[in-house]
Amino acid sequence: MILSTKLNMIKLRLKRFGKKKEASFRIVACNSTSRRDGRPLQELGFYNPRTKETRLDTEALRIRLSQGAQPTNVVRTLLEKGGLLEKIERPSIKIGKEKLLKKNKEEQSNAKKEDNS
Repeated sequence: MILSTKLNMIKLRLKRFGKKKEASFRIVACNSTSRRDGRPLQELGFYNPRTKETRLDTEALRIRLSQGAQPTNVVRTLLEKGGLLEKIERPSIKIGKEKLLKKNKEEQSNAKKEDNS
């Protein structure tokens, strides 16, 4: 008889707390299927977007990352700023930069055409 075990991926995500319109967040490790404010497996840090204050439990974060935990985009940027992850350029940022360069070139070419007229 084979017992089926359901394996859930561990995610590093933000858990909201604080007063209304004065949100702060805890960086937590939780199952990928759990709710945003559900019970976490472990609390790993703190982030306040109003004051840009960040506190990270570096040892616990390194352990979770070595176990294969996947950070969300916002947590990834916080870990990159904290020096725990190597900074990578995500495809969405690359596409946005390309669109911005294309737009600037078009504006410059339109300005030259108007100057020549």
